[in-house]
Amino acid sequence: MNNRMTLGRASVTRVLETQIQMRTSLFADTPAQAWTDNADLLEPDFWDRDAEQWRIAMQSWVVEVDGLIVVVDTGVGNDRERPHMPPLDHLSTDFLTAFAAVGFDPADVDIVVNTHLHTDHVGWNTQLVDGRWVPTFPNARYVMPEADHRFFGPGGDGENDGMRTVLADSVIPVTEQTQLWSDDLQLSASLRLRPAAGHTPGSSVLWLDAGSPAVFVGDLTHCPIQIRRPDDACAFDVDAAAARGTRRRVFTEAAQAHATVFPAHYPGHGGPVIVARDNEFDVSAWAGLDAI
Repeated sequence: MNNRMTLGRASVTRVLETQIQMRTSLFADTPAQAWTDNADLLEPDFWDRDAEQWRIAMQSWVVEVDGLIVVVDTGVGNDRERPHMPPLDHLSTDFLTAFAAVGFDPADVDIVVNTHLHTDHVGWNTQLVDGRWVPTFPNARYVMPEADHRFFGPGGDGENDGMRTVLADSVIPVTEQTQLWSDDLQLSASLRLRPAAGHTPGSSVLWLDAGSPAVFVGDLTHCPIQIRRPDDACAFDVDAAAARGTRRRVFTEAAQAHATVFPAHYPGHGGPVIVARDNEFDVSAWAGLDAI
């Protein structure tokens, strides 16, 4: 299966952890008829009509550019206590085997980007070894949004039992390798992190421009229904209104740049090239990866 594509001087590789399905009612703003009306976009990769569920890929993106190996988001991780998210509780996958199968050694990773600090974006920051959580990528700099670190941390508005567990097993163990950032952060000549608040206060997008632009958008969009209906929120958004505005802004920027958009959770070919039409958006092409 082809999981790697070239974008100018860069290469982008998908590493799949697992796939799940969730109920479409998590998009409360999206009427049932809208799923049927957009079946040409959604079936078969993104929507299970009979089950009334949308398909989700848990995956990481590996970017090779400017002499760096950069991992964007790290999935769920194995052996985690996630009672607040039963499909992810005590997950056991072959993620590290898949990572090696596409030619990467965790020790060679230079940078790990967590677009935000939800459990399914930080999990493989660490792995359980002899009863201890240790960094999966021992030589990497872990780049995390300061706003999320504050929001989900002790005394923050997003602090709860679930997030305390996530921080304890997936964030705190990499503290010595962590760089917190706010505003813009230039990682290299071709990679730039920019704030994209809404899904969480610190949600961010990573722009790649090495001759053929792309943007890694985390959970800015969970499903392609939000391309044609960008004002439709997902239940996981902390600030739905801010997420709507950010989604429109980033989609507009991506359309103007003819950039490939790589969300964290799209199965299928992984990501679209978005075109702006009047005040709405659509897909003009898909990334050159085999569909999953």
